[in-house]
Amino acid sequence: MIDTDLSKALQDKIMQSPAYQLAYEDPDLMAEDDLRPLRLQMELLKPERILHEHGINSTVVVFGSARTISLEQAQQRLKQAERPLADTPGNEDAQKALNVAIRQHRQARYYEQARRFAALVSKRFQKKERRDFVVVTGGGPGIMEAANRGAFEMEARSIGLNITLPHEQKPNPFITPELAFRFHYFALRKMHFLMRAKALVAFPGGFGTFDELFEALTLIQTRKMQCIPVVLFGAEFWQQAINFDFLISEGVIAAKDRDLFTFVETAEQAIDVLQDFYQGKPPQ
Repeated sequence: MIDTDLSKALQDKIMQSPAYQLAYEDPDLMAEDDLRPLRLQMELLKPERILHEHGINSTVVVFGSARTISLEQAQQRLKQAERPLADTPGNEDAQKALNVAIRQHRQARYYEQARRFAALVSKRFQKKERRDFVVVTGGGPGIMEAANRGAFEMEARSIGLNITLPHEQKPNPFITPELAFRFHYFALRKMHFLMRAKALVAFPGGFGTFDELFEALTLIQTRKMQCIPVVLFGAEFWQQAINFDFLISEGVIAAKDRDLFTFVETAEQAIDVLQDFYQGKPPQ
């Protein structure tokens, strides 16, 4: 007869083996290359189920730089940057730091406008029994934080779609916890940005903002998705960053493609664009 202790040891060894794990609880298995289709499907299904459970009918996507800071922060940094230059006039490093602080102070108005826009759209369209035009962002800092914060201050729900990065991105604290998601695949994250989108609002930003904006414009231009209002905050920035007239003159886009987006400077103007497009009623 086999020894009881030996029997238990052998049994424990079997139960601790990776082969004995349930397939969906085996992280090594789930990370295998040939299971990528399954991982893609799961990243599609999990947020979709949760958004449906929470009655999220439609969303407003807000993009913009993660480096934009609030007016309060910008004012503090400007004061801090002014002191060293006052003590040592002509100091090149101090002058560079001051120039950065001045630029951040100038750009802080976008943070405040994103915050106000999200507050206005959330207050107007989110009801207890129906949730429309729910603000959705990339879940990070900067303009994303501002938009989630604006909704939070109205006691409204908002969504954050974070992404795993080499330097881990933490979610900003203003996202509704039940609607804070994290993705591995940019492609699936992009799908969720647009699946319920009834408007897209883009503030000045970098590669990520341009990527998301132009993908949405391409989908609308090619009629792969329904036409929605696309609002660009800060005409001066966008017209300097992208020479739309040149693209038209070169024939690489049509003149009518210029009508796919609207420039605005204030949250109220952005709300007016949505109001005109949908004639004051939430989309069905």
